[in-house]
Amino acid sequence: MANQPRKKKILGHFKFGSVLFSTTLSLFIVGLFGVILIQAKSLTSMIRENIEVQVFLDKNLEDEEIKALQEDLANRPFILSKSDTTGLRYISDEEAAETFIESTGEDFTKFLEDNPLRDSFVITIAEEFQTSEQLDAIVAEIQSLDGVFEVSYMTDLVDSINKNLLKVSLVLGGFILILIITVIMLINNTIKLALFSQRFLIRSMQLVGATRSFIRKPFLARAWLFGMLAGAISSVVLYSLVKYTQANIEGFALLHNEELLFILFGVLVAVGGILSALSTLRAVNKYLNMSLDELY
Repeated sequence: MANQPRKKKILGHFKFGSVLFSTTLSLFIVGLFGVILIQAKSLTSMIRENIEVQVFLDKNLEDEEIKALQEDLANRPFILSKSDTTGLRYISDEEAAETFIESTGEDFTKFLEDNPLRDSFVITIAEEFQTSEQLDAIVAEIQSLDGVFEVSYMTDLVDSINKNLLKVSLVLGGFILILIITVIMLINNTIKLALFSQRFLIRSMQLVGATRSFIRKPFLARAWLFGMLAGAISSVVLYSLVKYTQANIEGFALLHNEELLFILFGVLVAVGGILSALSTLRAVNKYLNMSLDELY
């Protein structure tokens, strides 16, 4: 029986199935952790938006004085500004009295002739101004304004939130570092093993006078393509997973950030191409520098 002819090897055409699968899986894990970070950031922003500063006004202020004070506060840089909400809300003493009676069930107007509650502003502070030191400075700044009686906020709550967020950030940072190192090692070892079958072809090209750059070029082009393809596949799977979760878990859509997600997907595609190309360059250089005995 005649021997089957051996399939001719082409420079740069290594088996891509295992490389593509491993790279896609690695990038998917990184992307999944990135999605978790995005959701955590959105949740953190939602928590911080509940931190409010209450500004109580002097009694018997004229409407013009209240309006001027409101305009002054609205122009301060620490006021949260979003397209659908405002970080400054005015509450009259009558509204405050109605809210108090509704929440407590006690009508103080029956035994008090005068409403002891004051007109006030409720201010939502922008996230970048929410350290304890900045909040203390903001309170002092508002307190110095004419017509302001008292300014208060929940100091203990702010300190607790900031401390817990710092702890969570340190833990997540450690996980990210470990994950990045693991992914780099996995992609590097996968590509090195895939190129092992081409080591003699690389040596043959050297022997016929091919330059190192000529030998590297097809490997790097293929690795770059596979890496970006792996990033694109992992991005599609992640996006489908996010959409499925939004449709089936109540409240998950509130944490959705489309812009950050697409930035993450772009990073995955770019990182896939870069890591694959760098790992391939390292592996090819290794085989280019080996002696014939080491190749065996």
